[in-house]
Amino acid sequence: MDWITGIQNAIIYIESHLTESISYEEVAAQSFSSSYHFQRVFSILCGFTLGEYIRSRRLTLAGMELAEGKIKVIDAALKYGYESPDSFAKAFQKFHGILPSQARSNGSNLKSFSPLVLKISLEGGNIMKYRIEDKPELIFTGYKRRFSGTPDERMQQESDFYTSTRMNQYLLKGLSHDCNTSYNIMQNFGDDGYDFYIASQLNEWAADHLAQEIGEEAAACFEKISVPAGCYLICETEHTQYPTMLFEELRRRAVSEWLPSSSYILANAPEISVYHWYFQAGNNSVNHSRYIELWLPIAPNK
Repeated sequence: MDWITGIQNAIIYIESHLTESISYEEVAAQSFSSSYHFQRVFSILCGFTLGEYIRSRRLTLAGMELAEGKIKVIDAALKYGYESPDSFAKAFQKFHGILPSQARSNGSNLKSFSPLVLKISLEGGNIMKYRIEDKPELIFTGYKRRFSGTPDERMQQESDFYTSTRMNQYLLKGLSHDCNTSYNIMQNFGDDGYDFYIASQLNEWAADHLAQEIGEEAAACFEKISVPAGCYLICETEHTQYPTMLFEELRRRAVSEWLPSSSYILANAPEISVYHWYFQAGNNSVNHSRYIELWLPIAPNK
């Protein structure tokens, strides 16, 4: 079964069980895949997690019923899976911008999150350079923040994270003696988001003596990140001045085009992106050779 058909079957299952307890394993079974693999592919292709989709659909339907006066707030909370009216009110206000009790007011603005409909279209025919590599255990030094929310919200969180931690980035670049390469590591994926690290590879001595090098206070925000040995699909953006604008499309293509035609599935391991920036002064041409490598963890599809 191809991914488009599999995900559409899963969506149909979700839509018919929105007022019931939904098992992610049962959702994934509609596409004949594991829960982890389904959730990761769903997130990359759709831009939000499976849990976010389910919550948004439930709150949309709850808003419609409350606005039409068909249900009480306490009944809507129970119907759409909330343990208490308070937890429902918080989620409702975060999504709609108003309290559930205000939804019945004439002229109240509500948000609608429509069901996903995946359409088959003629795609592909593109050349994507890639390689498959077995990597040994990798040790990084970095600092993290947990991101969540919509794709636009996560992009803003990432931008804010970068701009507010410039000093940490400069310290890492200096300690690694590599101003042209940096790493982002994404792991611990869940319905509440994922951990996002900005990191560098330091030599063993520098990593072990971080506090001595930069002081205990400055070193407190950093941690060692151990990435276990594994197999990776590695592909890269075009070499251009602004490769960040191309990265998400490359990531989507790797999952929607390369993965289904291969004998691999996504592995339960950290995802890594390697930024090759080339900041040498006095050479304008190197800025057009910037690119980002995507390291996507994969495993044989047995």
